[in-house]
Amino acid sequence: MSELQILDPLIILQPLIVLLISCGLVVYWRYRRSFTRAVFLYSLVAYAGAIALKYLVQIPTAAWVVKLFGATSLVFALYLGLQTVVFEVGGAFLIAHYAVSKAKFESKDAEAYGISLAFWENGVLLGALPLINLLVTYVLLTSNMSGTLASQISNSQPALFYPPAQILPLIAWGTLERISSLLAHFSWGYLTVLAATFRKWRYFLIALPMGLLDALVPFANAMPLPVFESLIFAITLGFLLVSLAATWRIRKQIKWSPT
Repeated sequence: MSELQILDPLIILQPLIVLLISCGLVVYWRYRRSFTRAVFLYSLVAYAGAIALKYLVQIPTAAWVVKLFGATSLVFALYLGLQTVVFEVGGAFLIAHYAVSKAKFESKDAEAYGISLAFWENGVLLGALPLINLLVTYVLLTSNMSGTLASQISNSQPALFYPPAQILPLIAWGTLERISSLLAHFSWGYLTVLAATFRKWRYFLIALPMGLLDALVPFANAMPLPVFESLIFAITLGFLLVSLAATWRIRKQIKWSPT
């Protein structure tokens, strides 16, 4: 059996599932609740700006931090976590505050803002783009009859050539990871808008530490994958419950009207 035959189309399932979930939430909120174009645009600015700033910090410093302290050190963990706190959560608040000051956001936009932040990360960056990459890889492999390309890819990305029994658990846990990310982005996006619209800064203070979730990334290989992903999911589900519990009185004041 050639290496080409070993490549299983199941590899596209995870990004496809994540893309469908992310798009489904956006469509549902657009037609059933409140989802304006301004929310979509400002969330893109917040997310893209945060990612750009992370790259600006990490490109010149990440290798140095790892070399000095180690890839599984507390210092490197905080290095990653604090960037998410400052750039993603802090940035989401600054953009929300600006949008509120320009009368572009109302309190009813809080949930849509959180969904939008989750969409840009999980639906686009880690959903649509990987899906396109996998489809292109698959097409290239099917047209590369010599098998040279398949050999190169199997060396760099061996998981693409796993049999279904190995691929499916990875797809399941990878999808759960994206759902956890969705819960986290929704929670801090939701809180930052309510903090800006109602000027209740405690909501922002509740949201900020949520960015430290990324501090757990360096320790992913220190425990079995099911344990790690289950832990992350439990933490992000906690984020959601805390967010809803902290704002339950205010939610009663928000009037929804489809736009």
